[in-house]
Amino acid sequence: MSNRDRIAIFPSRMNLTAMKARLKGAQKGHSLLKKKADALTVRFRSILKKIIEAKQLMGDVMKEASFSLAEAKFTGGDYSPVVLQNVTRAQVKVRTKKENVAGVNIPVFEHYEDGTDSYELTGLSRGGEQLSRLKKKYAKAIQLLVDLASLQTSFVTLDEAIKITNRRVNAIEYVIIPRIENTVSYIISELDEGDREEFYRLKKIQQKKAEAKEREDVARASEREALWEAGNDPSVQSYNEPKNMLDDEDEDLLFK
Repeated sequence: MSNRDRIAIFPSRMNLTAMKARLKGAQKGHSLLKKKADALTVRFRSILKKIIEAKQLMGDVMKEASFSLAEAKFTGGDYSPVVLQNVTRAQVKVRTKKENVAGVNIPVFEHYEDGTDSYELTGLSRGGEQLSRLKKKYAKAIQLLVDLASLQTSFVTLDEAIKITNRRVNAIEYVIIPRIENTVSYIISELDEGDREEFYRLKKIQQKKAEAKEREDVARASEREALWEAGNDPSVQSYNEPKNMLDDEDEDLLFK
C-alpha cells in the first residue's frame, strides 16, 4: 500500500470498523462471483460438448439430405421451378427466447412451423416417396442447424461472461482484498502505536505528579523543621510564648 493511500485514511476506530465491513463485503462478493464463474463454466462445458456432438451429427445429416436430393432428382426430374413458383413465405421459422444462467441471459433459438406444407402435392406424378423422404431429411437438417446456431451463440455469450467474471474475481482476490487488508493492518498498527504513546504519556504524567508531590512533601517537611528550629531559638521567643496584655510595658498602651 502506498503512502498516498495511507495518508488519505485517518487511523481511527470508526475507519477501522468501516474498513473491516468493506473487507467482509469484498470477501463475500468474491465468494459469490467465484460460484457464479463455476456455474458458468459448468454450463459452458456442457454446451461445448453438445456443439461437438451436433457438428459430428451434422456431417451425417447433411450427407443423407444431399443423397436424398439426388435420389429425388433422379426419380422425379428437376422440380426446382415448381418449388420456386410455389414459394410465398417461409414455412419453418425461428424464434428467440432468453435463458438465465447464474445471472447471465443467453439467447436460445428454437424453430417452429408456421402454416401448412406448400409442397404436399409436389411429386404426386412420380417420385413422391423420394420427395417425402427428402423433405424429412432437410427438415431434420434445418432443426439441427437451428440447434447448432443456438449452441454457438450461447457458447460465445458464456465465454465473454466467464472472462468478465474471472477478471472481477481476480481483481477482488489480488487487488481489492489485499489493499483493504493492508489498510486494516495500517490502521491497527497506528492505533496500537497511539495506545502505546498514550500509555507512555500517562505514565510520564503520573511520574511527574509523584515527583512534584515528593518535592512538595520535602518542602513542607523543611518548612516544618525550620519553624520548629525557629521556635527553639531564644531570639524568637515570641513565636513560642504568647504575650500578656497586662504586662507593664504594655500598660500605657491600654490606658493611653
